[in-house]
Amino acid sequence: MEQQKLPNSTLILVFGIVSIVTCCCYGILGLIFGIIAVVMANKATKVYMESPESYTGFSNVKTGRILAIIGIVLNVLYLIYTIYLFSTLGMDGIQEMQEQILEQYGG
Repeated sequence: MEQQKLPNSTLILVFGIVSIVTCCCYGILGLIFGIIAVVMANKATKVYMESPESYTGFSNVKTGRILAIIGIVLNVLYLIYTIYLFSTLGMDGIQEMQEQILEQYGG
C-alpha cells in the first residue's frame, strides 16, 4: 500500500511558525494562526491514528503543534502586556513612549 502525505501537515507547520513570528502584532494575529494550527493538528492526529501506516508527514504535524502552542503562549503574554499598557498609559502615553524610543535610538 502506498503511503500518502498527511493532509495539511505542511500548512500546520507553516501556521505554527507564523504564530511565533507574528507575536508582536499586538498578540491577536499570531493567536489566530496558533489556534487554527492546533485545531488542524488535532484533526490530522486523529486521521493519522486511525491508520498510521497509510500516511507520512506526522513529524510536521507534531512540530507544527508544538510551535503553535509556543506561539499561543507568546501571543497571550504579549496581548496581556498590550492591554496593560493601554489601561495604564493610554494611547497618548504609548505614543509618547514610542517617540522617546525613536529619539533615543534613531539619532
